[in-house]
Amino acid sequence: MVIPALNEANWIVGAIESARAPGVEVVVVDGGSRDATRELAVAAGVRVVSSPAGRAEQLAAGVRVSCGDTILLLHADTRLPSGFDQAVASALEDVRTIGGAFRMRFEEAGWALRVVEWGARLRVAVFGLPYGDQALFVRRRILEAIGGVPRVPIMEDLDLVKAMRGTGRLAMLDLSVSTSARRYRARGVARTLFRNAVATVAWLFGVDRQRVAGWYRR
Repeated sequence: MVIPALNEANWIVGAIESARAPGVEVVVVDGGSRDATRELAVAAGVRVVSSPAGRAEQLAAGVRVSCGDTILLLHADTRLPSGFDQAVASALEDVRTIGGAFRMRFEEAGWALRVVEWGARLRVAVFGLPYGDQALFVRRRILEAIGGVPRVPIMEDLDLVKAMRGTGRLAMLDLSVSTSARRYRARGVARTLFRNAVATVAWLFGVDRQRVAGWYRR
């Protein structure tokens, strides 16, 4: 289990607690937090390592120091459901399955957020593209075979999923992770949906990733 974090003091403990399960190793990769993220993670009793900021870089750093045969990539503001470990293990009993993801739901209420959730389910059903906030998991040998987590400034999750799909079957689990809608609240649901859609189209057409990142983060 790898959790990249940067200034996530309000969320990191919840993510760690949701990830606790027998035999599950948790690695938090801090990207230089200026708040108490690192101290809270250390106090929670998990391994904490440092990395340059950037989700792809942090994920890669966490994978390097982790030991499990299966790697689960968890956002710091996302919570895993009870029984996640058994669900992942059951999915990987099928040798054709090389990894997968969970369903996604928001912690907050609101019809607009329910629409976003429905859109995420539709995206997975039609295009087979789960996002990183759906807690992607992958067999280590597969991740190593495809060259690890792609080192790109944005949308490393889609690059990773695309590479994974070229090696085998992805399992879409019925269990849902719970994630924060803070980015949707900060920018507005409609605006955030639009930005995500444009970024995804840019990814599909191979637009320079630095340009996409610069536009998306404005």
